[in-house]
Amino acid sequence: MTVPFRVVIPARRAASRLPDKPLRLLAGEPLVRHVARHALETGAAEVLVAVDDEDVAAALEGLPVRAVMTAPEHASGTERIAEVAAREGWPEETVVVNLQGDEPFMPPALPRQVAEALVAHARADMATLCAPLRDGAELADPHVVKVVRDAAGFALYFSRAPIPWHRGGFAEGVPPVLPPGCPWWRHIGLYAYRVGFLRRYVGWPSTPLERAESLEQLRALWHGARIYVDEAAELPGPGIDTEADLLRAEALQRGDGA
Repeated sequence: MTVPFRVVIPARRAASRLPDKPLRLLAGEPLVRHVARHALETGAAEVLVAVDDEDVAAALEGLPVRAVMTAPEHASGTERIAEVAAREGWPEETVVVNLQGDEPFMPPALPRQVAEALVAHARADMATLCAPLRDGAELADPHVVKVVRDAAGFALYFSRAPIPWHRGGFAEGVPPVLPPGCPWWRHIGLYAYRVGFLRRYVGWPSTPLERAESLEQLRALWHGARIYVDEAAELPGPGIDTEADLLRAEALQRGDGA
């Protein structure tokens, strides 16, 4: 299935845990350039970068992408992308993929997959991806977002907590080896939406669960939207949130890290 879609990369300069994140160097180039280059390999009809700073826009010069200046006060990448869609005047059925600006190792096949998953599921307001959790440490890590799906693959809930909680197997805490027979999924923070849904999303107020977990997709669930969660066809490399993540990414680029 060939689905036309656009990629928008939200690239906010004022990241709390890694200041100037889009401009931090990875293998000698700003992080945002790595992400934009991968986006150009996805087959998207167009790649835009939603920036809030002229220096971030300047870091993209020479690449066939467009930087769109957006307001600095957006609470999430989805809100920033909604502003881009409104500025561009895209029709309601336009499919937009949110490729986060701190994912330099995202396989180009995955943005295509999430766009196709949205189009293939007419009842979905959003689509995203997941991958099996490997061990108890990953399940217990609050930086790893977990998702629970229903029988049809739609999201029941996303959390930083270890969910689902195995009552018998976790009586003394989450063990290193997860008990068999229960699905544990790691959420991959890649989203596809239609422009019409983005317009509805930004009209909704932020919600208690969204604020508590700091997960923008919980606003959608709170207001009754349906999120289809497909299993990723490939595993993405690590995202970059901290100085330690940046060091690991440098090691991966050199080929001497995992």
